[in-house]
Amino acid sequence: MNNYSNRRFTIGGIFAFVILIFLIRLFNLQIVNDEYKLSAESNSQRRVTQYAARGLIYDRNGDLLVYNQAAYDLMIIPRQVKTFDTLDFCNLIGINKEDVIHRIKKAKKHSRYRSSIFIKQLSSECYAVLQEKLYKFPGFFVQTRTLRKYPHHNAAHTLGYLGEVNDRHIEKDKYYTQGDYIGKSGLESTYEEVLRGVKGLKVYWVDVYNRIKGSFHNGDLDKNAIEGQDITTTLDIKLQEYAEELMQNKKGSIVAIDPKTGEILVKLSSPSYDPEMFVGRAMSKNYRELANNDSLRPLFDRSMIATYPPGSIFKLINALIGLQEGIITPNTRIKCHDGYHAGRFTMGCHHHKSPLDLKESIQHSCNAYYAQTFREILDAPRFGSTSNGYTNWKKHVNSFGFGTKLGTDLPSELTGFIPQATYHAKRNKTKNWKSLNIVSMAIGQGELSITPLQMANMVSCIANRGYYYTPHIVKSIGSDGKIDSKFLIKNQTTIEPKYFEPVIEGMDLVVHGGEGSTGRSSAIKDIRVCGKTGTVQNPGIDHSVYVAFAPKDDPKIALVVYVENGVWGSRYAAPISGLIIEKYLKGEISENKKYLEKRMLEADLINTKEDKQDE
Repeated sequence: MNNYSNRRFTIGGIFAFVILIFLIRLFNLQIVNDEYKLSAESNSQRRVTQYAARGLIYDRNGDLLVYNQAAYDLMIIPRQVKTFDTLDFCNLIGINKEDVIHRIKKAKKHSRYRSSIFIKQLSSECYAVLQEKLYKFPGFFVQTRTLRKYPHHNAAHTLGYLGEVNDRHIEKDKYYTQGDYIGKSGLESTYEEVLRGVKGLKVYWVDVYNRIKGSFHNGDLDKNAIEGQDITTTLDIKLQEYAEELMQNKKGSIVAIDPKTGEILVKLSSPSYDPEMFVGRAMSKNYRELANNDSLRPLFDRSMIATYPPGSIFKLINALIGLQEGIITPNTRIKCHDGYHAGRFTMGCHHHKSPLDLKESIQHSCNAYYAQTFREILDAPRFGSTSNGYTNWKKHVNSFGFGTKLGTDLPSELTGFIPQATYHAKRNKTKNWKSLNIVSMAIGQGELSITPLQMANMVSCIANRGYYYTPHIVKSIGSDGKIDSKFLIKNQTTIEPKYFEPVIEGMDLVVHGGEGSTGRSSAIKDIRVCGKTGTVQNPGIDHSVYVAFAPKDDPKIALVVYVENGVWGSRYAAPISGLIIEKYLKGEISENKKYLEKRMLEADLINTKEDKQDE
């Protein structure tokens, strides 16, 4: 009896142990390990990201600049892939067998259960054919997204482009997953969160053939996408197009601003590229070609990340500082004997009448006038040393937005370079360096380095008689139209308003002063234009630069035109500036300027060489 009882307990214990093992295993499968759950769910459902329609972009007049068009990505869920006709599949999507095998392996590394992009941006024609045969290829499905489309093929650097996210983007912002697109440059980058909207999700029941049979759980897991907000820019696209035509076959930049608001009307870098080149499956190839094989560097935004010596346009700043510091008055007359002479040092100047007062010094761009004024600013006894005088001078210069980022709403802005006093001490190897050591800064040469955006902002300051609004490219966002409040704040310079009038009178003479006035080609009938030419010394052929604003007493546009290797400011930069101003203010070019327009449109400074001459 005891033996029977012992056997009964032994057998019962074995059964209990086996049942315990099954319970533990069942608990592990159903609760702890979700592998089979994921497998079952992935075989019965399809989770499809609903990409939000990206916000549209308009110009200041409501002209559409960027919109969306449908694109199709072929997706794969590796766990659901079964044996299929590889040859037929390859013929449908236009890739070879080895590529198919490679892409499947890559998808498995990402996840066996979750979808990933197998091949992106199928053409509409390919998509239409594939849809009819997709049931033959379990594990594959098509996901719709949008690509950008450009009705105007201009303003590429300003608008920017989209690109696929990388690991850094995903780590920084968990909103993104592999295969998503993000703004990589320009407006698309700065206003990414505004434009992108919010992704949604659709979960579908699918049968064994991977065909959709309806919503999963009656759509309880679905989430609607939220469209991105539209943006209205400050650009005038018609003026932008015209400016780009004038700059074809030339290297350089144009930036035009409405001085009353800081709104950027034109922003171009030449040579440029067609923004359509960065859309679709050819994007990578086109990018490599432009980045690596084009010596003209069309991807380089000269308007914001190229820094140049400003040349003679910087004389306007030294005139204003001289007035503010009491070094000169509008009536101060300085002699020029074909240049500035100090001991053995000579800074040459072109021949003109002498002596000159302030307005005439601007009209004739006299080097001697500004060399002497600059040195007297730095060497004023009240500062105690040239270094202290220079630091005070630099304070005024910085107030115009030089040597710092202006804070515009476009990425990659550079500060330019206005050196500290310590820089000159180090370079001259003495703390007691003299103003003569850096006198070339008097005429916008030497260590000065400024972006075209900063040059345009400078002339906006002058047009406004002493202040500027931070230059910006977005006029309104979404339905409420709000923009960053910093773009609505006046930034005051350190120069009192009264000192701008004599400088502006000098700029008026540059255009309307008759013989010897270097900006006459920018004159417009019935509109008073104020300008200043510059010829920037450069190894080889000099650069041509011109700043201007108009009308004189009610400024509506202020701009800089910078033409690399354009020889004189009066040769290319000034006439191009006048044409752009007339186009903006009058809507068309007058008949008496058609010859000049034709010459600027046909000028080719890339494939031909100009002779170097002095202005």
